[in-house]
Amino acid sequence: MPARSHPLQRRLNPLAAALLFAAPVFAADALELQPQVITGNPLGSQTLASPSTVLSGDELTFQQKGSLGETLNKQPGVSSSYFGPGASRPIIRGQDGDRIRILRNGVGALDASSLSYDHAVPLDPVNVERIEIVRGPAALLYGGSAIGGVVNTFDNRIPTEAIDGIHGAGELRYGGADTTRSSAGKLEAGNGEFALHLDASAREFNDLKIPGYAKTARERTDDDGDSKKHRLANSDGRQDGGAVGGSYTWDDGYAGLSYSNYDSNYGSPAEDDVRIRMQQEHYAFASEMRNLDGPFSSIKLDAGYTDYQHREIEGGEVGTTFKNKGYEARIEARHQPLGPFNGVIGAQVSRNEFSALGEEAFVPQTDTDAGALFILEELRATDRLLFTLGGRLEHTTVDPDAKGNERFANAERSSSFTAGSLSSGAVYTLTPIWSVAATLGYTERAPTFYELYANGAHVATGTYEVGDAGLSKEKAVSSDLALRFDNGTHKGSFGVFYSHFSNYIGLLGTGRTLNDEGEEDANGIPEYTYSGVRARFSGIEAQDRWTLGENAYGKFALELSGDYTRAKNLDTGEDLPRIAPLRLNSGLLWELDKWQARIDVEHASSQHRVPANESSTDGYTTLGANLGYHFDVGQSKWLAFVNAENLTNQTVRYASSILRDIAPAEGRSIQVGLRTTF
Repeated sequence: MPARSHPLQRRLNPLAAALLFAAPVFAADALELQPQVITGNPLGSQTLASPSTVLSGDELTFQQKGSLGETLNKQPGVSSSYFGPGASRPIIRGQDGDRIRILRNGVGALDASSLSYDHAVPLDPVNVERIEIVRGPAALLYGGSAIGGVVNTFDNRIPTEAIDGIHGAGELRYGGADTTRSSAGKLEAGNGEFALHLDASAREFNDLKIPGYAKTARERTDDDGDSKKHRLANSDGRQDGGAVGGSYTWDDGYAGLSYSNYDSNYGSPAEDDVRIRMQQEHYAFASEMRNLDGPFSSIKLDAGYTDYQHREIEGGEVGTTFKNKGYEARIEARHQPLGPFNGVIGAQVSRNEFSALGEEAFVPQTDTDAGALFILEELRATDRLLFTLGGRLEHTTVDPDAKGNERFANAERSSSFTAGSLSSGAVYTLTPIWSVAATLGYTERAPTFYELYANGAHVATGTYEVGDAGLSKEKAVSSDLALRFDNGTHKGSFGVFYSHFSNYIGLLGTGRTLNDEGEEDANGIPEYTYSGVRARFSGIEAQDRWTLGENAYGKFALELSGDYTRAKNLDTGEDLPRIAPLRLNSGLLWELDKWQARIDVEHASSQHRVPANESSTDGYTTLGANLGYHFDVGQSKWLAFVNAENLTNQTVRYASSILRDIAPAEGRSIQVGLRTTF
């Protein structure tokens, strides 16, 4: 299907080229920085009880892919819902969909990515300056949809600090297994009070090159032929976006607005003739006032309005149009110290108006309204011991409208849920080198509209999805325990986690195949139902950065990490589906003057712990490498880089992907790029 440019794209893409000579400074010691985590940390604590990861600078540049899920796929505890190069969403500790909250500058960006694996997150990581990952329950501040964790992206589209003069950044990339061609640029200007931000990006990619056949041997038929070999059919696409924002800054705060647009067109590897055309417009407001007199020392307000739609196009004809528009706003107020306590209180409201139009719509039109109050308190008990305690009360109303469609006869009345969450955490410093961090929380999540009311074939994924209007709240008790260390040579942690769900809402295969009318048919598509079951998630995460030393040949370091998750359906005794296996990563780093390089080895074990009607995956070991060179031209700073993945061309099938049997990950990939800042 030919790609058409959006009006905003036609205006902003020339800007991307014009701003090519412009992103954060990539110093050779970027990996040594220890940035403070912002997400889930309104009190600005130096250490968090919850395990967290920050990606920025060179590290983010080398990890960057065309989708958010693939960009974060190598982080401890994070896997990818991989649906080809056009769409993937991060999965944290085996939990996906509406259990993982994806934020944009601290506020939810409404889309439809949690509804289905083929729905992309409308964000190109090239526009992001920083990504923060909080693993484990973060529902206290962000709602029940953060029961598994939070991914927060920061893009400075509303500048929060004063800008003097004109600054810019830019990037070009070419290559990879999908022959990516991408360009991006940004420009920021200010006079110390008023600040302006502009950015634009464009990315195109071809069908993904893969080793061997797209389908596994058990899925192939005699007529597949070579057309399904060495490339993933219908996986090409494009992404375009841009934004304009501005703010007024002063010594004790800021206030600003932004507008952004995202437009994409990509194929669904599940169906050769299905493409997805996505568009999103997002408006945001943010403000913070600090050093106030009175009961509150600071107040922070964030709000966003989103108008999103995407069309699933089958054989050139629009089959279903998904629309989602609405708003989210939150306010946090930090109170003055009350004895030994420091804390924030806050409120959050949101409204989603979702509709799916067309004969192939599998969910009804639904309005979802939610409001919440929350509080988080911090107590410094001793110089060594820090406690946090908080609670959240949230009310959600889900109001469906079947519009006379008999398929949604179960969507005749609205549903209301009141969910409560409690969270506690502690960090205890044992010695200057060792510390212990622990969390314990109880979380409730209201079921979403699609978990309640879905009923129909979803063409893009090739599945028949059925909801349950009688579902009750999802409830979980979760805990984390980690031992952290930093002696100057070794810096890392070893942790375990455990979550018990008394009611886990999973998308589970039934083993039946249905036709488009919902009737059992041996030649139909597999049926998946949203079902409430008892479940248990547990696992291990570990990481270490080992500084090997420095000599005339440069600085050397070794990074090691690993994670393992087990997830069990306690009602049936079976394992839950789409859980990543044991993964081990090692990276050897080298720096000398303006040069830096890295060699990575990643191993994933086979995954045979799957339900009876799910397929297992084989293990794999891949080799990757990257090389970067920093140089200056006048006042501008540059980074030229080469990034290589899967150099031994191994067949990689993610156990966490619903398409694992028909859509492997990329084969051998070599990409070159150039970033600059002035």
